[in-house]
Amino acid sequence: MRGGRTAVVLRHAPTEHLGRFAGVLAARGWSVRQFDVAVEDLDATAVQQADALIVLGGAVGAYQSDLFPFLTAELNALRARLAEDRPVLGVCLGAQLLAAAAGAAVFRGPETEIGFAAVRVVPDSAVAPFGGIPVLQWHGDTFELPAGARRVATSAVYENQAFELGSSLGVQFHPEVDARMLGQWLASGVGELLAAGIDPRRLRAEGAVHAEPQAAAGAQMLATWLEQVEATAARAD
Repeated sequence: MRGGRTAVVLRHAPTEHLGRFAGVLAARGWSVRQFDVAVEDLDATAVQQADALIVLGGAVGAYQSDLFPFLTAELNALRARLAEDRPVLGVCLGAQLLAAAAGAAVFRGPETEIGFAAVRVVPDSAVAPFGGIPVLQWHGDTFELPAGARRVATSAVYENQAFELGSSLGVQFHPEVDARMLGQWLASGVGELLAAGIDPRRLRAEGAVHAEPQAAAGAQMLATWLEQVEATAARAD
């Protein structure tokens, strides 16, 4: 049954929102309940019972629960969903948290990666629309591939760019970001950009070419994943 489903969204910062994903969910008839996890307690029952859980990005590290206790609640919620193979979509930090909940290590990567870059994708996966399309990278952490997961995207710098684990999908890059959202990030993240030696004008120029195509591919990716979630749920109804 298409529509009538609920997605719970875990957000770590105001600018790290659903972006292009919001329209896809609305068009497919999904209702959305959002938790700003840094300031709002999770409703564990709502998170567990949601038809889909979407965990977005953020500046904190998945391994920093001693500094940010809300991460413990998130990891517990993810472990509970993984135990029942309930669908999770993790984006950037969300993918790292998903990997950590599955028992994989999360750690600083070889370099901070900010900008548009190509990834190699597995053709029969939900991330297939990104074949040949530069995607937005904005991260410094990475993770080991969880046991039992299938790697479905990789790049020259970061081996684990996306993985499938049961009904869940973790994506290291940012498929939700369109041109408008990138503009927000350039302003809010200017300190990080300058510290990394990145001229915001250059990234803005890259975004003028690549942001909308990657957002369209991201919308297609999400629609494909939601189709799978809906089909599985319909069989169980």
